[in-house]
Amino acid sequence: MAKSTKTKSSEKRSAKKNSSSRASGDAPKSGTKAREKDDDAKGSKRKLGLRGAAPWAARHAAKHAAEARARAAEPAPPGSARATIRVPEGADAIKAKIAELHNQTTKIRTLRKRMEKGFFDIGLVLAEIQEQQLYQAKGYGSFEAFLEREIDFGKQTSLKLVKLSKVFQREAALDHGMDRCMMALAALDGEAAPKAAPSTPGPMAPLPLPLKPPMRAAGG
Repeated sequence: MAKSTKTKSSEKRSAKKNSSSRASGDAPKSGTKAREKDDDAKGSKRKLGLRGAAPWAARHAAKHAAEARARAAEPAPPGSARATIRVPEGADAIKAKIAELHNQTTKIRTLRKRMEKGFFDIGLVLAEIQEQQLYQAKGYGSFEAFLEREIDFGKQTSLKLVKLSKVFQREAALDHGMDRCMMALAALDGEAAPKAAPSTPGPMAPLPLPLKPPMRAAGG
């Protein structure tokens, strides 16, 4: 009988140990299940999009974007705010003219460093700017206004250089020099050259007559 009671008590102890081990094994499983539930909840929030947006919000935004693109493709009514930000007609041509004008003005600055040899080419470049009306790309209403604001040596000299390049040949102009060519242009235009002061005095004016005639000698 004593042996039977001992075996029963040992069985009870082993059963308690097994139950405790099962309880300790179930605890981490319940913890992992809770973590999985949290991860599923987070994943569902990510599926909704940024800031928890619903799936229909993305479709609504795509629809509005398509409508905005369609409105932008249509011509804007005159006077509207959208009309002021549209690209003007001929924008590419204006950009090309501005780039060409920049190249020509750079060429003029380079030629001016050797004015005695580059004056004729400066006249050619200025004539090309005038013929192509490149100055309009920067908003100038006339070629003269462009010369006054953009060219360092002024309007009058620039206009003379343009005329010089059209009247004279290159070789002859370079042989005679800028000053002589300018004097020749002045002669062709009929401009009076400054007169030099006379070296000899002119005829003397007659002396004024006396107030009274001289007295005659007595007995004459």
